[in-house]
Amino acid sequence: MPTLRDWATGARPRTLPAALAPVLAGTGAAAFSGAASPVRAVLAAGVALALQVAVNFANDYSDGIRGTDDARVGPVRLTASGAVSPRAVKRAAFAAFAVAGVLGLLLCALAGAWWLIAVGAACVLAGWFYTGGRNPYGYRGLGEVAVFVFFGLVATLGTTYTQAGTITGPAVLAACSIGAVACALLMVNNIRDIPTDEVAGKRTLAVRLGEGRARLAYVILLIAAVACALAIAFWAPWALLLIWLVLPVFQLSAQVLGGAAGRELIQVLARTGLLELALGLGLGIVLLV
Repeated sequence: MPTLRDWATGARPRTLPAALAPVLAGTGAAAFSGAASPVRAVLAAGVALALQVAVNFANDYSDGIRGTDDARVGPVRLTASGAVSPRAVKRAAFAAFAVAGVLGLLLCALAGAWWLIAVGAACVLAGWFYTGGRNPYGYRGLGEVAVFVFFGLVATLGTTYTQAGTITGPAVLAACSIGAVACALLMVNNIRDIPTDEVAGKRTLAVRLGEGRARLAYVILLIAAVACALAIAFWAPWALLLIWLVLPVFQLSAQVLGGAAGRELIQVLARTGLLELALGLGLGIVLLV
């Protein structure tokens, strides 16, 4: 029987702080418009966390039954390791999607924006078909596109809109900033998995670019994230304080360009997730004051 620790590991808790980043940034953008709502922010955070867990379980299931995770450097996966049956992992994914759906409905009701239900449905479909279905788009190098759209633009701007009822320039820049670092997070994860993904036929963007260019792409994404954050200073001068993010970006970039591999990249992955959380928190604060 799987233990609670097995399920906790399968939910990939290290990815959860990054799920909060767009909510923090989006709430800050709503506050900048004078309309932040703590209740709606909490609901948005619940949706983001539930979707992240759902996607993690969905990927575990889909990659596991395809054999993609049979040989990997990162943490053990539930399906591939046999710790939990594929059917149980699939049910866990659907349950998490359902939680996200219920919280999303409550958020739509409070915001009076029922059309966002369609956006929520698109998020669920994108989460499942990333590695699920007969022709998963994550296996064709489109993962970063989906991450930028759904974990950057939709998550951040959706949070802002459900609180403020409008979208502003700072909100868009914050969304692009969060989306860029989220893409970097996926990129470094896929750089680590290039050898096994190539064998399994998983043609991620990192595989398509090749290791050298994928590492460079990771650095460019981090630079773009900071650049978008600093550009918010045209509206909110306090955003210039986010210049401190250049230091962790430089350190992470040096490590990746220096050839970090295997378990070293797992550390980079964790630190990139923390960078995204710090960016989201920083954006939320500078837009709030």
